[in-house]
Amino acid sequence: MTLTKESDAYEIREILVDPGQMPYRIDRYLFEKMEGLSRSKIQKAISDKLVEVNNKIIKSNYKIQPQDRIHLKIPKQYTQKTELLPEDIPLDIRYEDEDVIVLHKPPGLVVHPGIGNKSGTLVNALAYHLKRTDLPVMPGNDKERAGLVHRIDKDTSGLMVVAKNESAMTALAKQFHDHTVERTYYALVWGDPEPTAGRIEGNIGRHPKDRIKRYVYPENEGGKHAVTHYEVVESFYYVSVVKCNLETGRTHQIRVHMSSVGHPLFNDRLYDGDRVRKGTVFSKYKTFVENNFKRLPRHALHAKTLGFVHPKTKEKMTFDSDMPEDINLVIERWRDYCTHQRTKKK
Repeated sequence: MTLTKESDAYEIREILVDPGQMPYRIDRYLFEKMEGLSRSKIQKAISDKLVEVNNKIIKSNYKIQPQDRIHLKIPKQYTQKTELLPEDIPLDIRYEDEDVIVLHKPPGLVVHPGIGNKSGTLVNALAYHLKRTDLPVMPGNDKERAGLVHRIDKDTSGLMVVAKNESAMTALAKQFHDHTVERTYYALVWGDPEPTAGRIEGNIGRHPKDRIKRYVYPENEGGKHAVTHYEVVESFYYVSVVKCNLETGRTHQIRVHMSSVGHPLFNDRLYDGDRVRKGTVFSKYKTFVENNFKRLPRHALHAKTLGFVHPKTKEKMTFDSDMPEDINLVIERWRDYCTHQRTKKK
């Protein structure tokens, strides 16, 4: 748990390390834990003796242990806060009551404000829709993430649930923590996964050299526990439609896990899916692939279904969304291409 306090010059955070945490350098641990802070700023805070573990000053190479208590004093100039401004951005709301909103996020919409995205986000749209900026905030976060109990990437489309009050936030957060929320994603991936159904397990954390990317860490070397269940729905040899169920919900989880087993998402620039990964490099085929990249100018991932227990009524609620047109179009083109290839061979 992370507690946040404020003084005139510092933001003070207290973190209790999870009981199952493996030994891990504290600067890397904090870098993964605290978005908005560079590793160099974290290291400077440590060298300036602004970080204590169990009431003792430590160095950057200190390895955290289960249930360590970390106390940080973060100079306010290290963090960039954004005023939450309501903005009239259309929302595709599938369900709403006094406790929750279930909505469909289109690709390209950033979920919350941050560095490089000060406005034009889902949270700005929610503030306008609800005519309020005092939505509940998860412990350790700030008002820029008001109402959010989970997120999906900017270029991922699909279903999200938003909490409208503290009790709904608490109840939904517990369901996410307990892995009882049902989340099914559909992805178009490179190649033909074998076996056709399986379980991918691998700790995920920030990439050691690229802050934007995530990384599957070798066993016992860092990251957070992550499990993805997958099943091939349709195979076109070169690419496959895969259904993924999240057991955990780490940042970029499906994208990182599928890439780690050699099947990155189609046109995923961050994880090497934006080039020919299977098939010939002859010009006709390469042109076909590049044309599909143009028709689907994002990674091919859609949050299709979402199921949870309503925080107040305790009713099981399940929502489903249609596959978006851009992904459907490219799937159909691959289907036609493979049909044509099989016909030629006869």
